[in-house]
Amino acid sequence: MVCLYCHLKTVKMLTFRKERPLNYAYWMLPKVPLKVKLWQRIPRVSQYIPFGYEVDPEDNEWLKPIPKELELLELARKHVKQYTLRQVAAWLTTQSGKSITHDGLKKRLDVERKRKRLTTIKRQYAQRLQKALHQIEILEKERTGYFIYEEDSDTEDQPSAS
Repeated sequence: MVCLYCHLKTVKMLTFRKERPLNYAYWMLPKVPLKVKLWQRIPRVSQYIPFGYEVDPEDNEWLKPIPKELELLELARKHVKQYTLRQVAAWLTTQSGKSITHDGLKKRLDVERKRKRLTTIKRQYAQRLQKALHQIEILEKERTGYFIYEEDSDTEDQPSAS
């Protein structure tokens, strides 16, 4: 006894293969534009050097980025969703060669999350402020007796103190 669904499925697949044979030689994947990240140096605000940075040899007040470590840190951020912080910190230490503890990784990820959240909140406030300013300008123009001051370009009309 054959399942009707399975039978129809195999018949459908056979007819599909007859119509369009599986030839992978002509398939071309679309090229994805490669975006190169340019890591910027950051000012040194404490004695602690964060993971992914080193002291700039030309200027001790700035930290120079280490692109390999910063890329690994971004991968680690994705791995934290599936693995524990200890496992990810151990992986990051073996991949980069620079030691980082699970507490250090947690602190770094928490600070980045907090900064990202604050920037989105401030951007929303800025958008609200722009909208409010635009509404204020409209209300001022619609009111009775609206006027603007003209520029004082005529200095001849003003009396001189001579």
